[in-house]
Amino acid sequence: MGKTTTIRMLLGLVTPTSGRCSVLGEPMPDGVSRALPRVGALVEGPAFYPYMSGEANLRRLDAADPLSDPRTAARRIGEALDRVGLGNAAGKRYRAYSLGMRHRLAIAATLLGPRELLVLDEPTNGLDPQGTREVRALIKEVAADGTTVFVSSHLLSEVEQMCTHVGVMRTGRLVAQGPIAELRAGVAASVRVETPEAGAAAAVLAGLGLTAVSHADGVATAELGDTPPERICAALVGDGVAVRGFAVVRPSLEDVYVRLTGEGFDVES
Repeated sequence: MGKTTTIRMLLGLVTPTSGRCSVLGEPMPDGVSRALPRVGALVEGPAFYPYMSGEANLRRLDAADPLSDPRTAARRIGEALDRVGLGNAAGKRYRAYSLGMRHRLAIAATLLGPRELLVLDEPTNGLDPQGTREVRALIKEVAADGTTVFVSSHLLSEVEQMCTHVGVMRTGRLVAQGPIAELRAGVAASVRVETPEAGAAAAVLAGLGLTAVSHADGVATAELGDTPPERICAALVGDGVAVRGFAVVRPSLEDVYVRLTGEGFDVES
C-alpha cells in the first residue's frame, strides 16, 4: 500500500482492512456524504472526453453532481476556468489542449464548488518545465486563498517548492510529518570546500572536530555541526590551504527523505 491507495481510502473509494481514517473530522467511509461535498480531488491524472471542449466537459461533470445547482452552473464553470487560466480556451476541444492545460482543467473540475480541501495525486506528473511551473503556481494561489491543498508526489523538489508541511511514507507507513523546516533540522548541514589541496583541507576539517569528513576530486566535505563557518574558513586560510570555493550546504527535502527511508524513492508503493 502506498500514496495513491491511502488517498483512495481517505476518499472512501476503497475500504481499509483495518484501522480508521477521517477527512475534515468525518469518519470514512461512513461520513462520505458529509465530507466529500467539501473536498475536491484529482486522483491518478485527468480524464475527459477528447471531442468535447473544456467548458463542455466541466458542464457534464457539474451536471452529474447531485448537489450542484444548475442555475449557477454557467457562472461557476466560468469562474473555475478563469481561475486556472483557461478562460480563453474554454471553447477549444480537449484533444487540442497541451498536457499542462489538461492538468489545469482537471484542477478547475475540483473547483466547481466551494472547497475546504483539495486532494491532488501527482498533479505535475509528466509535465514539461513550463507546465510544471503553471500547475505549481496555481496550487500555491489556491492555497493562498485559504483552501488546504493536499499534494501527493514523489517529485521532492516540487514538494519543497509547493508545500509548507510534509508527511513521509515508507512501504505504506507514515514515518514522519511536520513543517519542512522542522524535518530539515533533523539532518545536519554540511560544509563543502573546493580546493586543489583536498587532503590538507580534510585534515583541517578533522582537526576542528568536524565529523563525516571526506575528500575526493578537489572537494573536501564534512558535517558542519556547531562550528561557525567563518572559523572553518579562517582555519583553512591560516593553514595555507588554497580555497577556491566554500559553501554551507543545507539539507534538501530529498536528503531528509533518504535519511528517513534509506532509499531515494518509495519503490514498494
